Amino acid sequence: MSEIKTVGVVGAGVMGGGIAQSLAKAGYEVTCTDIASKALGAARQDAAEGRFGLAGAVARGKLDAAEAEAARARITWSNSFEEAAQSDLVIECVPEKLDVKLSVFRSLDEIAPKQSILASNTSGFSIAAMAGATRRPSRVIGWHWASPAFVMKFAEIVVTDVTSDAVREQVIACAEKCGKNPVVVRDNPLEWGFVANRIYFAMIREASRVVDEGVATRAEVNDLMVDCFRWPVGPFAMVKGAGSGWK
Repeated sequence: MSEIKTVGVVGAGVMGGGIAQSLAKAGYEVTCTDIASKALGAARQDAAEGRFGLAGAVARGKLDAAEAEAARARITWSNSFEEAAQSDLVIECVPEKLDVKLSVFRSLDEIAPKQSILASNTSGFSIAAMAGATRRPSRVIGWHWASPAFVMKFAEIVVTDVTSDAVREQVIACAEKCGKNPVVVRDNPLEWGFVANRIYFAMIREASRVVDEGVATRAEVNDLMVDCFRWPVGPFAMVKGAGSGWK
């Protein structure tokens, strides 16, 4: 089984930039690409000096300055989709629109080396659907990260009926090297959300009902859930942070 050494990240939004940073810290050579130069610039800035960036990790004693600089040097920020595709593992982090994701997987299948693993950071779309858009379905897998990617140990590894054992083990090893706790779950094309988001959105629906009924405000729900269950943030704060970043 070959070892993953290079990783391409397609999409430099809130998740893509953090994923690139996490992989670089773990020692991988990373190419992060986006069609928008503004997004690339913001991701580069966040990785260096954002709330959960490398400079902050040094300040908190999680990294020394040399380690942070080495991680920064391992990331190439590029507008070239083709450059990112020339990697052992390519992680798709584009917006949650299935047609866009399918288009990305078709393009990756055409450009990436035949041995490359293609992964999606989708929050819940069918991995089988994305695998079906390629001629390498056994080398397509889900790797769902949580925000902020640099901090959270969450790694929901989603396999289909045809995902190869070797691909699964390579991605698990990559996640572990990134300091994550990979848990393998099965794709269910009939349901959105895998495990974490199916349960999370059931909770959001009930939290919203509480607010709509006038039982408590959103801020009060957040406070109660943090105090009772020791969550880092409440349910509504999590939605905001996952969508717009942790400022």
